[in-house]
Amino acid sequence: MKRLRGVLQTVFVVGAIMFALQTRPDAASANGEEEDGIRHVLLISVDGMHQVDLERFIAGHPSSAFAWLVHHGVEYTRASTSAPSDSFPGLLAFMTGGSPRTHGVFYDDAYDRNLFPPGSNCMGPLGSETQYAENIDYDLTRLDGGGPPGSNHIDPTTLPQRLVGGVCTVVYPHQYIRVNTIMEVIHNSGRRTAWCDKHPAYEIVGGPSGTGLDELFTPEINSSTAPGGAVWTDDPAFTRTYDGFKVAAVLNQIRGFDHTGTTHVGVPAIFGMNFQAVSVGQKVTADGYLDAIGTPSPQLELSLEFVDQSLMSMIDALSHEHLLDRTVFIVGAKHGQSPIDVHTLHMMPSASHPNPRAILDVADPINLLTAAGVSVAQETSDDIALLWLVDQQQVEQAVNILEQEQAGLNRPRIQTIYSGATLRRLFGDPSNGRTPDIIVQPIPGTIYSGSAKKIAEHGGFAENDRHVLLVVSNPSLEPRTIATPVANKQVAPTILRALGLDPDDLQAVRSEGTRALPGLVEE
Repeated sequence: MKRLRGVLQTVFVVGAIMFALQTRPDAASANGEEEDGIRHVLLISVDGMHQVDLERFIAGHPSSAFAWLVHHGVEYTRASTSAPSDSFPGLLAFMTGGSPRTHGVFYDDAYDRNLFPPGSNCMGPLGSETQYAENIDYDLTRLDGGGPPGSNHIDPTTLPQRLVGGVCTVVYPHQYIRVNTIMEVIHNSGRRTAWCDKHPAYEIVGGPSGTGLDELFTPEINSSTAPGGAVWTDDPAFTRTYDGFKVAAVLNQIRGFDHTGTTHVGVPAIFGMNFQAVSVGQKVTADGYLDAIGTPSPQLELSLEFVDQSLMSMIDALSHEHLLDRTVFIVGAKHGQSPIDVHTLHMMPSASHPNPRAILDVADPINLLTAAGVSVAQETSDDIALLWLVDQQQVEQAVNILEQEQAGLNRPRIQTIYSGATLRRLFGDPSNGRTPDIIVQPIPGTIYSGSAKKIAEHGGFAENDRHVLLVVSNPSLEPRTIATPVANKQVAPTILRALGLDPDDLQAVRSEGTRALPGLVEE
């Protein structure tokens, strides 16, 4: 990395903007921090937010926080999430610099042929569902997930198991991931790390060591602690309140306190949160978007405005604490949401649906396979279907069944079937125990769900699932738009470079050759 003087200078050299990362040890601020150089990274995921949402919002709100971030940073107009575009691999792209074929996490509800089911005492046949969501909390009537005082709120009896040295042990989320994370690298450099998210299961970002996070705040979004005993996702207004808990935590951390605001611990070098309000506004109300070009419904607009106001509060807090110049502010999204155009929505038959425009004509792929004598160990499906077969010798038979259906009635509305060499190249070898045997990407707009609540979903590979916002901002950056395709996994090496650390300390970066985002550093 080039040595540059000043807090953050913007220098165009062969079209590249270079971060000034070298600090001067003789310059100190009033709060004891060095004046020069990037000292902090604030990473925000606005789950569900597309690039088109960003563009429309800024056009209608030119004085917004989103506009400020774009006007003081680099906007990547062709950024893509992980594939699958689920929250777990979506966040791990940011945290590891890798994809599921390397870090081994395909979904928050997946399957592993090398693990035993929860409660099995490592007896019986190998093979277990690996569900790391609200299901592993102690108590869903508690906002923190319950459990004994001082616990991580994860009930070990709900976890899959494995034999380690002949001893049956449970597998916590952080023990499930196969590679290290930016949290571990930054923590090991002697700096503080923190994260806020929607389930206690997100302790996974602490990495395999389990020591990468100094602080984790994960109010349970699926707890029945919203007004009237509701769940926080039942109403977008509830979700905005829920997200406010995490916003307050981040503001406390900007002030140098822990998330509760009671103990002074210093500002983390890396910290941030995810917003759920936009995602809920997109998929679990009768409104979502009003048309194919992404005009938000009133509830979705309120959620976008709430996120914007929250981001402005963070910008103001950083400025008040004299940290804005020394902080790289990154705003992206773990996943998008599909479909934007509700007229293209096809779902499995259900008794009722909040949007009468939904067409209820979709067949579940697992039913077709089961009826033809193919046993499926696990199907994980949203607007994609991940299939793990009981007998991997039946993969060819299963693919033939699906291909024949696709060429005929195509009741599952199949667009692409991933299997064999193509699947191994993109997602890893199913013989490793984690990679699905077959992945079915349906025609965009298709949701493999009979839920009467949803009008959109994520997880798949469609444009609406994966084309998300991504902005890297700092007051000293000249505004720039980059239309080169980039991937969210490039955020991880970018963060480490911004903090003066070596991206090759990330195992997934070395394995996949992940490069930092273009337009920010000179190689």
